[in-house]
Amino acid sequence: MPRLVPNSSVGNTALAYARAWRGVDAEGQVLGRLATRIAIVLMGKHKPIYDQANDCGDYVVVKNARKVTVTGKKADQKLYRHHTQFPGGLKEIPYKTMLDRNPEEIIRRAVSGMLPKNRLRAKRLERLLIFPDADTPHEANLIKDHAAEFGQTFKNARDVERAAAEVKTAA
Repeated sequence: MPRLVPNSSVGNTALAYARAWRGVDAEGQVLGRLATRIAIVLMGKHKPIYDQANDCGDYVVVKNARKVTVTGKKADQKLYRHHTQFPGGLKEIPYKTMLDRNPEEIIRRAVSGMLPKNRLRAKRLERLLIFPDADTPHEANLIKDHAAEFGQTFKNARDVERAAAEVKTAA
């Protein structure tokens, strides 16, 4: 009796590894929660073909970076630090100053801290495109958000089934 060997090419197609462009509006969103969702998409953990050794993540375009929020007293107390490697070269930039000067860097640093510290980190961060305002040159590339079209978002499959049942009863 011949032994059945599973096809090794299933899921290893070019379509499975194709990179999509996902748009995120940062207006009114909490910085840490936004950064975790972006990091998951950059790593490709939302795909069924995810493998930690392969870089299968998507592009992420963030707009309205200037309007991101933080919780608690972080707006007054948070400091971004870096060292110039010269004696006495510690630089500390408050959150509010960074938000005025370079709001893209706030999201970039938050996402960078949530990605694994390995060789793929720099390549993943290259796929993160951040814009301080609402206008982006990549609008044509973005995947259409159908949940916004219907004015609702679903947290799990049960919500989808419930909404489908409501539509059937209304029709």
